[in-house]
Amino acid sequence: MLKIMKQNDETNGNYGQLTGVATDVKPFSDFNIDKLQYPVLLSVPHAGRVYPQAIMDNLAVPAKSLLRLEDRYADRLITGAVEAGFAAIVAHKPRAWIDLNRSCHEIDPEMVIGLSSKQVPKPSRKVRGGLGLVPRRLTGVGNLWHRKWSWESLERRIDTCHEPYHRHVSGILQKIRLKFGCAMLLDVHSMPPLDHPDDQNSNPQIIIGDRFGRSAGSRFSELAMGHFSRAGLRSTLNHPYAGGYILERHSAPDNNIHAIQLEIDRSCYLDGSLQEPGAGLSAMIGHVAVLAEKLADQINGQFLLAAAE
Repeated sequence: MLKIMKQNDETNGNYGQLTGVATDVKPFSDFNIDKLQYPVLLSVPHAGRVYPQAIMDNLAVPAKSLLRLEDRYADRLITGAVEAGFAAIVAHKPRAWIDLNRSCHEIDPEMVIGLSSKQVPKPSRKVRGGLGLVPRRLTGVGNLWHRKWSWESLERRIDTCHEPYHRHVSGILQKIRLKFGCAMLLDVHSMPPLDHPDDQNSNPQIIIGDRFGRSAGSRFSELAMGHFSRAGLRSTLNHPYAGGYILERHSAPDNNIHAIQLEIDRSCYLDGSLQEPGAGLSAMIGHVAVLAEKLADQINGQFLLAAAE
């Protein structure tokens, strides 16, 4: 496939297996950042499929349970945009190791040796539900780990994975803004099919998140919604996913840095098992690439108009 996927295939090994297990995989890769051609950066924080041995050694549930934490093959969704020259950053460490879409303060003290609830902020709803910086439990599965993690282990994950990823995203966005006058972060995720109790045909296949207008100008969200609707895909805005920590941390619309989250129904691009690439992958790669182009055109057109005025 493209360079981005060749690299991941070589790193992760046999995709017929549930996961790859490795100890020396770098936390992320970036693409097209040395010569920025467009005012858009794509990020994929949850597609990591290479599991540190420490996870497997401490796992209290079947390994296949961790699939629910993955945005399975979401990195493949941006390959068309990368080939077209768009800047991108892709995380390789799995969400079970550290969740890049959580603040480094969203820690569940129940899973850390020697950590008191008084030492961390009041837990958010997501932390209480077991999905903090390091996931603790999954609904219907139970607690993920045999033993609590040490604080030193979490600190290493923050210092080597979480903060480097976010510093890099921030640095790229600043360079884009300085070059083009405006920057857009397109944060790419996937979601399980949403079940509507009455009408399956009303389930959204695409969810655009802009934190209810706080992370991006409405013109960008409306553009994204219209793009997918014209492609025949059911889309909605901010419900049930409005965007998380990545949008909160990196968006600054008043400073011409916008960010939107893109959630794609996995059944649109995976097979019936939702574990391997399916027949719809090629089309969805094209939809994501065209969206990136439209967002770039929106920004470029806006600043050309401003210059003309």
